[in-house]
Amino acid sequence: MTTLASNAKIFNMDLGPLNPVWAELIIGFAVFFLTFFFMAKVILPKIKRTIEQREDAIDGGTERADDLRSEAADIRAQYEAELAEARHDAARIRSKAVEEGSAAIAAARAEGQAERDAILAAGGAKIAAEREAAERELNADVDAWAHALAGRIVGEPVGADRA
Repeated sequence: MTTLASNAKIFNMDLGPLNPVWAELIIGFAVFFLTFFFMAKVILPKIKRTIEQREDAIDGGTERADDLRSEAADIRAQYEAELAEARHDAARIRSKAVEEGSAAIAAARAEGQAERDAILAAGGAKIAAEREAAERELNADVDAWAHALAGRIVGEPVGADRA
């Protein structure tokens, strides 16, 4: 076994407790390099892969969230456009219904006026015809009554009653 005294002969200086022991130094380097290669070839690639997957999940999640946000904004804009179009259609239908209602009311009024005018004209014609008939009837009777009355006043028959 090597001791500190034998190490002092190799290095030609005495460092006291800091003098290295060659066997320990070589075993230490060998174990360090084995550990380094094991870490570099086995453990660090797994750690790196896991970190990359996490970063990809985070970045991909952010990108997917941005995509979903933009898609939701597009859908909302489309919905609002459809809603505005539906409101416009509803307003157009309402105005058309109001116009049709006004036209129907105007047509009903005109029809009512025409019916009223027709009834008034028929009534007026009927009244005129009845008045004419009554006048003819009365004229015939008035002559007879006038002759009879005149005959009573005069005391003798007048006109057609004389004969």
